[in-house]
Amino acid sequence: MRKLAVLFTLMASPALATGLKIDVAGQANGTVTIDLLEDVAPEHVAQMTALAQAGAYDGVVFHRVIDGFMAQTGDVQYGRKGGDMRRAGTGASERPNLKAEFSDIPFERGVVGMARSQDPNSANSQFFIMFDEGAFLNGQYTVVGRVTDGMDVVDAIKRGDGPNGAVVGEPDRMESVTVTD
Repeated sequence: MRKLAVLFTLMASPALATGLKIDVAGQANGTVTIDLLEDVAPEHVAQMTALAQAGAYDGVVFHRVIDGFMAQTGDVQYGRKGGDMRRAGTGASERPNLKAEFSDIPFERGVVGMARSQDPNSANSQFFIMFDEGAFLNGQYTVVGRVTDGMDVVDAIKRGDGPNGAVVGEPDRMESVTVTD
């Protein structure tokens, strides 16, 4: 009987997305394709998928971009194009914060991780894409995906020259984010 209940629960659960397609505009122009690792971080992938399906990521800027490290985006509260960029990076979605889903996948070029505060269980909507290897993040941040196409677009994202990599002036943005099967 228990096996039937588990099977029913699995069948009733909505299938998670397998990826995201991000159309980037600004200094960088093009499409970035991300393979989401739903088997590694199912709750984080479900949250990102729900936000993308709701259009929450559309028009959100890359507010923190550090050459040789990573490009951060996803502040759906304060990170919209035309908003007050002084607050970008401090906001989240209306959805609850997530418990960490750490794995043994290393942070290397093209890996996508969830941004968070000092609290490991505070990831919400913001994420970052690695320009290069960052072993110091291993086991400290949740890995949610990998760039499978468009790393040249990621490499072209406008770098930040403000404090802690803040982008000064007009930041690049995620024009649209769609969920792929």
